[in-house]
Amino acid sequence: MGTLAAARTDDPLVPDYGGACLSNLVPALLERVRPAPAWLPAPAVEASQVVLLVLDGLGFEQLDARRRLAPTLGSMEGQPISTVAPSSTATALCSLTLGCAPGDHGVVGYRMHVASDVLNVLRWQTAGGDARQSIPPDDIQGRPAFGGRRLPVVTRAEFADTGFTAAHLGGVRFCGWRVTSTLVTEVRRLLAAGEPFVYAYYDGIDKVAHEYGLGEHYEAELAAVDRLVADVASVLPPGTALVVTADHGQVQVGASVRAVDGDVMAHVALLSGEGRLRWLHARAGHEQELVDAARSCYGDREEAWVRTRDEVVAEEWFGPKVSEAATRRLGDVVLAARHPVAFDDPADTGPYRLQARHGSLTAAEMLVPLLAVQA
Repeated sequence: MGTLAAARTDDPLVPDYGGACLSNLVPALLERVRPAPAWLPAPAVEASQVVLLVLDGLGFEQLDARRRLAPTLGSMEGQPISTVAPSSTATALCSLTLGCAPGDHGVVGYRMHVASDVLNVLRWQTAGGDARQSIPPDDIQGRPAFGGRRLPVVTRAEFADTGFTAAHLGGVRFCGWRVTSTLVTEVRRLLAAGEPFVYAYYDGIDKVAHEYGLGEHYEAELAAVDRLVADVASVLPPGTALVVTADHGQVQVGASVRAVDGDVMAHVALLSGEGRLRWLHARAGHEQELVDAARSCYGDREEAWVRTRDEVVAEEWFGPKVSEAATRRLGDVVLAARHPVAFDDPADTGPYRLQARHGSLTAAEMLVPLLAVQA
């Protein structure tokens, strides 16, 4: 693997949407522009077939610190690239499969303000339940995946009919797996049938990090993931490249979950986003008061980068263009965590307290591996 390229600064790591960014990977692999981008690993450039394996939650920094546990990944050629902002599965997978920045596709977070509701994008639910009818995925994001090519996608079978699948994998040929041996078998079958490009997705390391943190359970899962990568590599026909990447990294947060300060909440109508990138939506007429209170509270503590919607757009967190629809889904002020903390939203619940989290613009969350090997 390459060395860490990003400088450590006190500033948010804003993606290079014109360069080595997750949103540019699929177009580079499918369109085969020559000369190939310098950041694309050489084994992928001249391959006759390509498998793109996405390992949800495998950040570059976490992998780089544990190379001894991942000999297969460690032997592959490549370097870190940036994911998109926010460093969230909902946003990043859309940017990956659609080949564009979040400001273009409009899926700007895990929990997103849509009209009068907050939509949980991964569950495709609002407070009223299933939102596939009330908020059709095509109304949120209507682009077909992979530029309209009907490519095969090997992912969890239970994802087949979800709203999020419709939003980021529209028009694909869905090949479901329930155990990892089936993932490998489906990849082998598709390559043997001559498919030029196969997209595969595995989410185990993200699940383990969320539930158990970045300790021994995470390390056991990383070793298992490395074996999965080796298994996929073992079924590649000659001349085929396996390309491995991820949607985001992780930060160990544990119990360091903060309620948004009461002086700030006095001006807030609702919350959206995620724990490490929390959008605050102002009460009518309280926009400036919210900005002032958030800067006073969190700027002094240096727990978060505090930005207004206009500042985020101007700094191009979501890309060089942000559509009107995407802009409407943003709050008035964002708290992007700088330290290992999260900002609570009581409406965002799950079966357990998340131990590792992501969503903000630190290097640990934003840098992901881009690795490749050719059979």
